Amino acid sequence: MIREDLRNVAIIAHVDHGKTTLVNEMLAQGGVFRDNQQVQDRVMDSGDLERERGITILAKNTSAHYKGVKINIVDTPGHADFSGEVERVLKMVNGALILVDAAEGPLPQTRFVMQKALELGLKLIIVINKVDRPDARIAEVVEEMQLLMMELDATDEQLDSPIVYCCGRQGTASLTPDKQEENLNPLFDTILESIPPMDLDIDAPGQLLVSCIDYNEFVGRIGIGRIERGTIRANENVTLCNYNDGKVKTNCRIVNLYQIEGLEKVLVPEAKAGDIVTFSGIEGLSIGDTVCEPTCVEPVQFVKIEEPTVEMTFSVNDSPFAGKEGKFVTSRQLRDRLYKELLRDVSLRVNDTDSADSFRVCGRGEMHLSILIETMRREGYEFQVSTPKVLYKEIDGVVHEPIERFLADVPEDMTGPVFSAMGNRKGTLVQMNAIGNRMRLEFTVPSRGLFGYKSEFLTDTKGQGIMNTIFYSYEPYKGDMQRRTTGSLVAFETGEAVTYGLFNAQGRGNLFITPGTPVYQGMVVGYTNLSDDINVNVCKTKHLTNTRSSGSDDALTLVPVSKMSLEECLEFIAEDELLEVTPKSLRIRKRILDSELRAKARAKEKAAK
Repeated sequence: MIREDLRNVAIIAHVDHGKTTLVNEMLAQGGVFRDNQQVQDRVMDSGDLERERGITILAKNTSAHYKGVKINIVDTPGHADFSGEVERVLKMVNGALILVDAAEGPLPQTRFVMQKALELGLKLIIVINKVDRPDARIAEVVEEMQLLMMELDATDEQLDSPIVYCCGRQGTASLTPDKQEENLNPLFDTILESIPPMDLDIDAPGQLLVSCIDYNEFVGRIGIGRIERGTIRANENVTLCNYNDGKVKTNCRIVNLYQIEGLEKVLVPEAKAGDIVTFSGIEGLSIGDTVCEPTCVEPVQFVKIEEPTVEMTFSVNDSPFAGKEGKFVTSRQLRDRLYKELLRDVSLRVNDTDSADSFRVCGRGEMHLSILIETMRREGYEFQVSTPKVLYKEIDGVVHEPIERFLADVPEDMTGPVFSAMGNRKGTLVQMNAIGNRMRLEFTVPSRGLFGYKSEFLTDTKGQGIMNTIFYSYEPYKGDMQRRTTGSLVAFETGEAVTYGLFNAQGRGNLFITPGTPVYQGMVVGYTNLSDDINVNVCKTKHLTNTRSSGSDDALTLVPVSKMSLEECLEFIAEDELLEVTPKSLRIRKRILDSELRAKARAKEKAAK
């Protein structure tokens, strides 16, 4: 049966090219909102972190209606660290809108998502977005997209993919770059014409591939996926199986079945092949599982997800301030929360370690893991994390390390510092192109070489540079490199920082804290340009005598401090340091808090070398 009444499409693109904004307008013009309804910007980014950072972290499902056809839309993340979300949701659709910024053109993540879509044989529609930008270079971007598709071995049919020119913010589209229509109808029409209706066997035994997992405290795991064939019904006995794990074969029951209408989940008694549905009632559900009728158990092959490239150690907080701010502080609570995250994040890996208080967590990048850390601290968890490390592989007896494709867009007079930094980080120039008065530089560089580079890059380019990275490949180890050239200012005693102590300490380096901040021995309170650490006493008060009062000297002036974000803290911490994460505070500390024990350990380490 051909489902003329249905289309399933995903919107894929590089980060910040306008996917979520365009979906907002598609929903508004697809009859989801009332005419007088007040709708927030980027309505699909429902999470607090997504709205604060302006990025999509989790793929979202929605739908719109146009000319009697239901269009299921999957809004996907654009950041490279959440590529696992993109890979799996593409299994739910048979077409994709590839968005590209009319000024920036195709960037690293554009290449990645397009490659995945081409490998799956999806029908493509190229959407040149933000055509209203004053620096738009539409003709060049179209040519760049064509060249990219040829590089990725697209078929002749895929090379002939239609092109639509859009302004997502204004909700307009056209089939020519010269003039925009009044609405998105040209885009909707192209979807109906270019993405063919699915030819599915509705009479066959039911089969559904689980592409996403959600979790609810009341009903447990919630599966999301497309029905591959047949009909799936609520309160029906089914069998759970997995293509990659033959041991999975469980009889269970679907309790509730929902279809997605706009932003709502609508309870339905049954759904047919082609429909994207959510369901509850199966407790042991995992991403990649197949739900089948018991009479015909045939698992569907699931896409291979790229492996993690970065690891960190999460451990119980054992600092002197442990337990003062957090609600969940024990190793059992930390372990349960980390393993619970595996239910919905297919790119994450969590392993126990030799210590009952520490856990090895592997992800796709620093941002991937920092989002998990920030989410957990907002939920009331208190813990410590180590510095990020890359995951090495041994191939044919040779150690290989992950390499990133690094793309920098900088003013043409600021390329020197970027070349210098890439040289120090074992980077290799791939290509360099001039775009107006800016230069686009592309390097391949070891992942470890990019740890902590973002803030330096912004400083070198005076805030005018744009950098993007995406995993490229594993290559033989490139050699040692120095990650951090500065030393730490370490608190010498426990107490409360005072102005007099901070004034004396700021002569040794740059401070992170202000007067009144509680500190403990071994806590990092700043950094020095020297390579070695310096112990400072920020709690030291002025010694008073009979002839010298506290107010007799001139007022002490402190240099203003800048509060570091979570990502900046992760970039800063050295090998012998930890980041203490609590709901209210981020504190950098030494692994060994006692200064004498720390000095002995350092001397022992030097002697061993």
